[in-house]
Amino acid sequence: MQLLFSNQILMHILEQSMLLNCVCPAQLCKAINEQRALYAYQEHCLNSNETDKAVHRRIAETLRLTHAELEQCLSDVLRLEKWNLETYDMPDDLRDKFLNDFS
Repeated sequence: MQLLFSNQILMHILEQSMLLNCVCPAQLCKAINEQRALYAYQEHCLNSNETDKAVHRRIAETLRLTHAELEQCLSDVLRLEKWNLETYDMPDDLRDKFLNDFS
């Protein structure tokens, strides 16, 4: 499975998003992490017969496609919200907005 974001970057985005109640990037990060876990399970699951193999291949195939789409969605959201795409830090104006809304 191709990865656009490392697990470390996803956790960084997730932490910032959750601390400031910016739920959309956080939800995307969670969904991507869950897909990765399910994909890893499919890759390492016991295949005792041809049906099992076909089931796991089918699930893994779907995960590869949807994972790429979710990562692209996260990338688009971060660009739209003007996150720093080198450090993956939330932009100051967005951070200030959430902090002001929280006060």
